[in-house]
Amino acid sequence: MFGPAERNLKLLREALGIRISARDGVVRVGGDREQIGVARAVLDRLVREAGTPRSRRAVLGLIAEETSRFGRGRGDSVEGEGLGPSLGDNKEPLVEASVWDGRLDLSSGGRPIRPMTAGQRRYIEAIRDHDLVFGIGPAGTGKTYLAVAAAVQLLKMHAVQRVVLARPAVEAGERLGFLPGDLQEKVNPYLRPLLDALHDMLDYRSIRRFMESDILEICPLAFMRGRTLNNAVILLDEAQNTTRGQMKMFLTRMGHGSRMIVTGDTTQIDLPDPGRSGLIDAVRRLRRVRGVGFAQLSGADVVRHRLVQRVIEAYGDDETGGAHGDVLRDALGGTGG
Repeated sequence: MFGPAERNLKLLREALGIRISARDGVVRVGGDREQIGVARAVLDRLVREAGTPRSRRAVLGLIAEETSRFGRGRGDSVEGEGLGPSLGDNKEPLVEASVWDGRLDLSSGGRPIRPMTAGQRRYIEAIRDHDLVFGIGPAGTGKTYLAVAAAVQLLKMHAVQRVVLARPAVEAGERLGFLPGDLQEKVNPYLRPLLDALHDMLDYRSIRRFMESDILEICPLAFMRGRTLNNAVILLDEAQNTTRGQMKMFLTRMGHGSRMIVTGDTTQIDLPDPGRSGLIDAVRRLRRVRGVGFAQLSGADVVRHRLVQRVIEAYGDDETGGAHGDVLRDALGGTGG
């Protein structure tokens, strides 16, 4: 029931933010009433299924299932009732995608997070309606920010059980050389923009708890090889800096009940040969594939400082942006969406 070294109790504590201890054959739980109910339901299932080895991921799956039950007002588990998929099951997601109407129940600094322009609204609608979406546009258009917001929203609704955020570790025209520290410290600067967006939407304790319990993962793209991710939102940021092979590897990580969001800016390709960008290649190959959505944002969708839009306009005619813009317009049928 407790798992090796009381691992299952630690997972409950981290995932639910509760106090839990076991002494003299008695488990004591403290915290919010709903979270206590979730913990009790999970422990009841572990008792009933004693003797069945459960991995760390499978226990997290139980926690997500029971959290989903309480969130929908279904109360404690019932013996023999269908309990839905765990993290490792090849089944449909816990909540049908149609449950999400595209609204974001999130805030940053007390202000609600929502799409501000027509292009951003189309982007959120594409994420709502498709399992694979490409969001393409210049800096400041909210590509990454809104994608992270949609991922957090789906996680809060228990429509998915995990959020995985990935980025290629490519330097922006510089050679940084040797970076001190362990592996996490070396890759952290590349992943910082994703963390910045998360910190706008979630408090530090929640982010830390989610990361420790493997509900939230931020990793370099190279760490995605060989994985299959079920019931998750998987976001690839800065996709213009992937190679064709890396893009194919990433797109084939999608498991059952998962959604993918790919964001990028084709005017900021940092590869030695910009013409080999995996993002441009993927758009060309997938433009007529059923179930794939595209949202192309423009300077009109910039929501940063007003000067950012003017900077984008000033650089709009450079040869890299122009050539790749033509490729995307052709791939998207000239409609921009």
